[in-house]
Amino acid sequence: MSNRRVVVTGTGVVSAIGMNTNAFWKSIVEGTPGIGPYNVSFGDQIRFKNGADIKDFDPAGIIEKNDLDLMDRFTQLAVVAAKEAVQQSGIIFNEENAYQTAVVCGTSIGGVHTQEQSYFDLYRENKTRVHRLSIPKTMPNGAASNISMQMGIKGPVYAISTACASSNHAIGNAFWLIRNGVCDQAICGGSETPFTYTFLKAWEAIRVVAPDTCRPFSKNRQGMILGEGSGMLVLESLENAKKRGATILGEIVGFGMTSDASHITKPDQKGAEKAMQMAMNDGSINLSQIGYINAHGTGTLVNDTMEVGAVKNVFGDHANSLAISSTKSLHGHALGATSSFEAIATVYALKNGILPPTANFEEKDETCDIDIVPNISREKNIQYALSNAFAFGGLNAVLAFKKWEE
Repeated sequence: MSNRRVVVTGTGVVSAIGMNTNAFWKSIVEGTPGIGPYNVSFGDQIRFKNGADIKDFDPAGIIEKNDLDLMDRFTQLAVVAAKEAVQQSGIIFNEENAYQTAVVCGTSIGGVHTQEQSYFDLYRENKTRVHRLSIPKTMPNGAASNISMQMGIKGPVYAISTACASSNHAIGNAFWLIRNGVCDQAICGGSETPFTYTFLKAWEAIRVVAPDTCRPFSKNRQGMILGEGSGMLVLESLENAKKRGATILGEIVGFGMTSDASHITKPDQKGAEKAMQMAMNDGSINLSQIGYINAHGTGTLVNDTMEVGAVKNVFGDHANSLAISSTKSLHGHALGATSSFEAIATVYALKNGILPPTANFEEKDETCDIDIVPNISREKNIQYALSNAFAFGGLNAVLAFKKWEE
């Protein structure tokens, strides 16, 4: 069995703009950013002061205490988001479907909070031992494995780490697994928690973080803003969803991925163009059918200009009819988790006929001369959309979604 249709039946979000899907989508529609002073004890030692961190995360009552002790923060966020997505989908996992279910999770850095604590214990406190569970808490597959254990899922379970494209790669892989008949349903998305001293110092050194906020496509943009969180989707075959009587939120129809093979941090426009074309080809979509693109849109000078150029090259005259916005202006750049947020935002944009805004926009940039839905969300009914992710390492992953209609 192959080339089955694949639909979205559940979503879960833990983010700086909402601790569940409804709150997340409400912030997007209202254009309310979650960017501000981040909550860490060492903030006075970091040059940039703002981020989109989560201030009030409390997994107690959602995850058992004994299980929490086995999980780094990035895993805890992933499990909470996955539980929300599964609850919304209405799927009950049992011996009958356990081997027909996959978990594919993206992360750029994995369990860095545990890793940081280990370094602190050894090099600052001069301890001779680290926490005995440091390895299982640090490993990048910690989120995927713990979701599988929490849910009793026994099919393909693995992690993908492709920097800022990790979640799109995870969702795209899960989509292909289902479409090709390897399994019937999947939990997929990503999780990231970069607010540690070492990691913030590393981002300080690379000098691409804005001093105030993220202003994608704006002439006075000064860089990205780090975020954290987790977004998870439940995907399943259309046949499976209909058999269960599930509420369908949207359809995923295409996936494309490329590698620039050029530079570790500077994006290559051709790679981005090809990934968008591949996603549309994979979904048998004519470019004129695309009405919205959730952009990678980091708010850096080079990336935003490159992405607009890629869109114009791929879509030609139709680029003038496209709306393209960056929700990173709201939830920040959550690295390996960020495209999970953007995929969910795209699904709800199609479902509700509301285009997310590019927040914090101030001044038009001639190099980004395209409709970027500035500051205010817009009611518009569209049928197809793309969600872009272009990562360090030159790794590009693009998803194509369709509005669900019977």
